Amino acid sequence: MAQTVDTDAFRAAMTRLSAGVVLITAHDPDDGPRGEDVGMTATAFMSVSLEPPMVLVSIRTGSRMDELLERQPRWAASVLSESQRHIAGRFALRGRISDRLLFEDISYYRGEHSGAPILGGALSILECETAQRVPAGDHVLVVARVIAARTPSADGGPLTYFRGRYRFLR
Repeated sequence: MAQTVDTDAFRAAMTRLSAGVVLITAHDPDDGPRGEDVGMTATAFMSVSLEPPMVLVSIRTGSRMDELLERQPRWAASVLSESQRHIAGRFALRGRISDRLLFEDISYYRGEHSGAPILGGALSILECETAQRVPAGDHVLVVARVIAARTPSADGGPLTYFRGRYRFLR
């Protein structure tokens, strides 16, 4: 018989796992006359395969990003640098009304393959196309083929997340 783990104990244990911080973005062409850009901060992001290049991101079921990626297969991941902590915090906010304001004063450009916003100053950029969606508890695991990868910025270190806070590698 399976034992149930206390949610607080599980959360506390997992905060001891350091993770890189990534901004996941997509463009919703169906929202308004010019569409709307959507973004979310993710720490559950990883490489899955080298041949073919694939990644995985975990997204809360029922979130705006989950709803969008269910019908829009192309998206982007910008690996954040330590100087982009404010961007990570901004896109991690729950209960926001619109993403439009979140993109208003940050430097970004459109991905050539995904049409998604890509952050200027990110350590690396991956444009992706969803290959599979796997329900997993209160999240969905989105497995995607990488259709473009770039490393535009060599400056600074990565932004990491550890014990519930953004951290820098020293």
